[in-house]
Amino acid sequence: MSREVIHADGVPAPGGAYSQAVVANGFLYTAGTGPHDPVTGEVVGDDVAAQTRQVLGNLRALLAARGLDFSDVVKVTVHLADLARDYEAYNAVYESTMIRPFPARTTVGSTLDRKLVEIDMVAVLRD
Repeated sequence: MSREVIHADGVPAPGGAYSQAVVANGFLYTAGTGPHDPVTGEVVGDDVAAQTRQVLGNLRALLAARGLDFSDVVKVTVHLADLARDYEAYNAVYESTMIRPFPARTTVGSTLDRKLVEIDMVAVLRD
């Protein structure tokens, strides 16, 4: 199996030992992506709606680096720091941004460092 590491300008650099995204076997897998400004590295937004918009913008740029967009996404995993408090606001931004038919999705509560939301995606490569 061959792997292609994806690095996109305009997306925050990894904060640890991982790639922004990897292509393997016809799919692009993103790392968990947070609401960080790609230039400063600082968390953007004080509420989950603003942070979700930033995360989805970062993921849009990462997908675009391989010629993809949200219509190519087949699976999404979402981590919310406070699932009960933030689900509705996060979901409203997600629903207004993602392309129908929506991908399969799992949303869970997680302990996150200084952020309210983190999202990773799996997208199918185009022929």
